[in-house]
Amino acid sequence: MALAQQAPQSGADLSASSDGSEIIVTAQKRSENLQNVPIAIQALTSAKLDQLNVTNFNSYTQQLPSIVSQSAGTPGTNVIYMRGVASGGDGNHSGSQPSVGVYLDEQPVTTIGGNLDVHVYDIARIESLAGPQGTLYGASSEAGTIRIITNKPDATGFSASVDSQINTVEKGGQGGNIEGMVNIPLSPRAAVRVVGFYRKDAGYIDNVAGTRCFLPTPGGICVNNAALVKNNFNDTDVYGGRAALKVDLDDNWTVTPSAMIQETKSHGIYSFDPSVGDLQVQRFFPDFRNDRFWQGALTIEGKIGSWDLTSATAYLDRKTSSSSDYTDYAEAYDSIYAASGGVAGYLYFQDAAGKTIDSRQKVIGGDHFKMFSQELRVASPADQPVRLVAGAFYQFQSNDIEQDYQVAGLAPLLSVNGRAGTLWLTQQHRVDKNYAAFGELSWDIASTLTLTAGGRLFKYDNSLVGFFGFGRDPAFVQGADNANPPNGVGSTRTGVAGCFTQSGVRLREAQLAGQADTTLLPPEVAGGPCTNLGTFANGEVNPVRAKGDGVTWRFNGTWKPQQGLLFYATASRGFRPGGNNRRGDFGDYKPDYLVNYELGAKVKLGAMRLNAALYQQEWKNFQFSYLGPNSFTVITNGPNARIRGFDVDATFQLERLNINIAAAYTDAKTRNNLCRTVEQGVNCTGADVQAPAGTRLPITPQLKMAGTARYTAPVGAAKVYGQFNFAYQSEASSDLRVAFAARQGRLPAFGTVNLAIGSDWTNYSVELFASNIFDVRGQLSRSVSCGACTDRPYIFPTAPRTIGLRTGAKF
Repeated sequence: MALAQQAPQSGADLSASSDGSEIIVTAQKRSENLQNVPIAIQALTSAKLDQLNVTNFNSYTQQLPSIVSQSAGTPGTNVIYMRGVASGGDGNHSGSQPSVGVYLDEQPVTTIGGNLDVHVYDIARIESLAGPQGTLYGASSEAGTIRIITNKPDATGFSASVDSQINTVEKGGQGGNIEGMVNIPLSPRAAVRVVGFYRKDAGYIDNVAGTRCFLPTPGGICVNNAALVKNNFNDTDVYGGRAALKVDLDDNWTVTPSAMIQETKSHGIYSFDPSVGDLQVQRFFPDFRNDRFWQGALTIEGKIGSWDLTSATAYLDRKTSSSSDYTDYAEAYDSIYAASGGVAGYLYFQDAAGKTIDSRQKVIGGDHFKMFSQELRVASPADQPVRLVAGAFYQFQSNDIEQDYQVAGLAPLLSVNGRAGTLWLTQQHRVDKNYAAFGELSWDIASTLTLTAGGRLFKYDNSLVGFFGFGRDPAFVQGADNANPPNGVGSTRTGVAGCFTQSGVRLREAQLAGQADTTLLPPEVAGGPCTNLGTFANGEVNPVRAKGDGVTWRFNGTWKPQQGLLFYATASRGFRPGGNNRRGDFGDYKPDYLVNYELGAKVKLGAMRLNAALYQQEWKNFQFSYLGPNSFTVITNGPNARIRGFDVDATFQLERLNINIAAAYTDAKTRNNLCRTVEQGVNCTGADVQAPAGTRLPITPQLKMAGTARYTAPVGAAKVYGQFNFAYQSEASSDLRVAFAARQGRLPAFGTVNLAIGSDWTNYSVELFASNIFDVRGQLSRSVSCGACTDRPYIFPTAPRTIGLRTGAKF
C-alpha cells in the first residue's frame, strides 16, 4: 500500500508519475504499477522521503504502520518486526536470524544483531512488503521485507543536488547534515552517479552525577561517575557515500556495479533511566558504538530471446566495536546476595593480593560480519497471459563475535585464562549458509482473473564454534572454605570448565573422573583460551551445526472487475532457520513457520486511492529469546500464536491538497502457555507458566497510524507549502513473559505531531520544520541490562522536539 507522492526530483528513478497517480515498484521482481500488485505494500518514494525529512531507520518506520522495532539503545541495533510477528528479545549475535528481510536494491543486507541503518538520501523509494515473502525473498522474510531502492545513474543528462540542514533539539544539542549527489553521463550508454553525506545527530540524554555503594554497609565500596558527567552525551556522527556506474552494453544488456560505505559513531546511549530523571542516566563507564560497513554489488540485466535475465551479486563487510557500562549487573547481584553480605561476601571479586575490589563491569564488544550473496533469475515476457519468475539463490554469512566483560584489577587467577581483568569472555565464529531455488507462475485465465502459484525449496546449514564463559581450571576442592576459587564467581561449570581436553573429554568431567592428562586443546577461535562450544571428533573440535530443508509457498488469486479496482486472496508461508544455543543444556532450537491468509483490495477512483488488507497468521512454535541463567541469551521454541489484523492506506489528491492516512491494526496472541521449562507445552501449571494462552505478543501496538496533509499554492515563481504530519500508536507490552513485563514496565500509547512550511523554486528550496512539536516522550521500547536488572529499566524514547531549517539546490 502506498503513501501518495509528488513528482521525484530531477535525476531520480521514476518511481512515481508526475502527478503521483502511478507508483512503480519491483516487489515481485518486475517493474509494475503498485495498484496492480496483489500484495500489501507501502511505498515511500523519493519525493515523500524528502517531504517527511527522512534520513534514517527510525524516521521512515514511524510512517510505516505495519513495522515496529526494538532497540538495544544505539543506532544500528534495532530489531525489526512486522504485523505483530514478535516474541521480543531477538537481536543477539549468537541468536535467531531476523524475521524481516532488508534489501538494498537487489542485494540482501539482513544482518544478525541489528539492522543496517542506511542513511537515506537520493533514494528512489522504500518498499515495505507485509506478510511472508518466503517465495521470492527467502529465510529472513518470514514476516515481511523492507527494500531500499537507490536512484540509478542516468545517461540522458547531467544533474546534481546539494541539501543541508541545521537543527536544535529540546533539552539537547544542535545537529545537522550536508548531502550531495552528482549524476554524470559518460556517453549515450553510460553514466556514473555519486552520493556523499555527513550527518550530526544531536544528543539529548544527560549522564548525571550518581553514586553506587555496595555491601557490606558500612565498609563496602562506593563509586561515583564524576569523570563522565556530561549533558547531551548521546550524539552520533554518520558519514559515507555511494557510487554506481551504469553501462548499457547494447539495447538488451545493462551492467551496474555499485559500492557504498558508511560509518556511524555513536556516543552514550539513546535510552534513559526514569528512576534517575527524564532523559537522564547515571553511567559509570564510557558508552560508545562504532559501526562501519561497506558493500560492493554487481547487477547484470539482459534478455535471452524475449526472457529477462538478472544476476545480482553482492559482498557486505560490517565491523562494529563498542563499550557498554554494566554497572547495573553488579548492583542487581549485590542485592540478590544481600543475605550473604552482597557480592563481596558471596563471590570472589579480588585483586592479586586477595583484597576485595569494585565488582562493576564494562563490556568491550566487537562483531565482524561478512555476507556474500548471489541470485540468478529469469522472467518470461510480462505481456503474456502466462508469466514465470524463477531463479536460484545462495548466501554465505559469517560473524566473528567478541564480548569481553572486564573488571578492573581482577586477579589473573580469577580471570579468563591469559586475559587478566576479564571475568567473562565470548569469542565465537558463526556461519550461516542458505541455498534456495524458487519460482512463481501467474496465469491470466480470463481478462479479469489471474491465478498465481509459487514455491521456494530451501536448505540451511548454520554453525557456531568457540568459547564462552568464565576462566581458570575448575580445581575442585571438596571443602567448605573454597580457598582457591576458579574465578570471580566461583563457577566450576561454565567457561574453561567445559573446554575439551586432548582426549575429547571436557575439563570438568576429566577432573571428576581423575583423568591424569587434562591438557586442553588449543582454541578453534583466535583470542579464546580454549574451546567449549563445539563437538569433538577425531582429535579435533568441530562447530555445532543446525541443518535443515523444506519448502515455502504462495498461492494467490486476483480479480480486476474494472479499471482501478483490484481484489485478491492470498495464502502464503514463511520460515526462519533453526540454530544452536551456546549452552548445550538448552539444546538446539528448531525453525519456526508463519502461515498467512489474506484478503485485499486496491481501489483507484479519480483523486482517491484506497488500499486495504485483512489477514490472519498462524505462527508455529515460534523462536523465543530471553536472558536466561547468568544473563545470557537462550533461544527456545515457544508455543503457537495467532495474529489477526488489517492494513489500510488512503490517499486523496485534491487540487492543491494531498491527504494520506495509513493504519495497521494487530491482534496477536499466544494459543498455548509459554512455559518456563525448555520443553514447551500446554500442560505446565502454576509458577511454570510465564505467559498463559491468550497473552498478547509484545512490542507491537494494537493500533498504529500515520498521516500527512500537504497544501501547496503557487506564489509567483515559487510553490509555497505547509505540511502537517502525525504518528500514533497504542500501548503494548515490553516483554512476552507476564511477570517480567510487569517489572520492566509497559509501553504506553503516544502520538507525535510534525509541522513544516517551505517554498520550492525550480532549482532551490527552503523549509522550516518542527518535529514532535509537543515534545511527547513516546516509548519505542524498554530494556534491562541483565535478566535480574528489572529494578532499573531503560526507556528508548522518540526524539524530543526538534526545530530546524533545511535548504536545497539542484543543478
